[in-house]
Amino acid sequence: MSQPVDPIVEADLQAYVDDELPVARRVAVEAYLCHRPAEALRVMADLRTRDELRLALGDRPAAARPATTEAARRVERGLGRDRVFRRLRRVAAVVLLLGCGWFANGQFGHLAVRQVAASAVPPSFVADAVMAHRTTLVRAGMRSQPEVRDYDPADIRAATAIAMPELPEGWHVTDVQIFPSTFGPCVELAMATPGLGKISLFAVRPGAFDVIPATLAREGDLAAAYWQMGEVAYALVGRGDARELDQAAGRLARSLY
Repeated sequence: MSQPVDPIVEADLQAYVDDELPVARRVAVEAYLCHRPAEALRVMADLRTRDELRLALGDRPAAARPATTEAARRVERGLGRDRVFRRLRRVAAVVLLLGCGWFANGQFGHLAVRQVAASAVPPSFVADAVMAHRTTLVRAGMRSQPEVRDYDPADIRAATAIAMPELPEGWHVTDVQIFPSTFGPCVELAMATPGLGKISLFAVRPGAFDVIPATLAREGDLAAAYWQMGEVAYALVGRGDARELDQAAGRLARSLY
């Protein structure tokens, strides 16, 4: 007899943000968020706001007023308890940091620079994807390195815990390779396509849960459209039209829902 499924509710998401769930329930929440990008983005925003508040509390100067400190703690404890406050949390973080004086304001400026820089610089797995693509091109020109064209998404998922997206009609797999990475095995799928030419699809578990919509980056003469869904990140790399590559990445990402 199968056990009844305990559905994920709003209280679970709030407890997830507040670090109040047991490990098994956290895994269930993360699996739930993997298939709901909009909710995952909201939860990630709540997590970042929570961490900003904790950083503000931990790095405040000794001269900070007790009333300001206590107010900050009340805001932190209240995160996730009322949906109305979700839109006000970032404002609360700003007020907290300004209320701690010029020292805290300087700290906030440092944080702001890090966030802007993080949004401008692609994740490290994108550079790995570009390198894997270049390696695949080298392999394709070597007679001593035979290409592997037997592509089995179910076999890949069973061996690596990486779900591969559904490929569009007309895309032909020319080589499949499993490469090592910092966080475990990654998948490099070389393909011939009618509109984008020779491209590759890179997939890896980067070691952190995140939700990133399809985003375009340039790496020298190559374009890379990358995205992340939960614990698995992907990058589509090629020399074709960057806009078309980005659109193709969006279609691949939607096929994973």
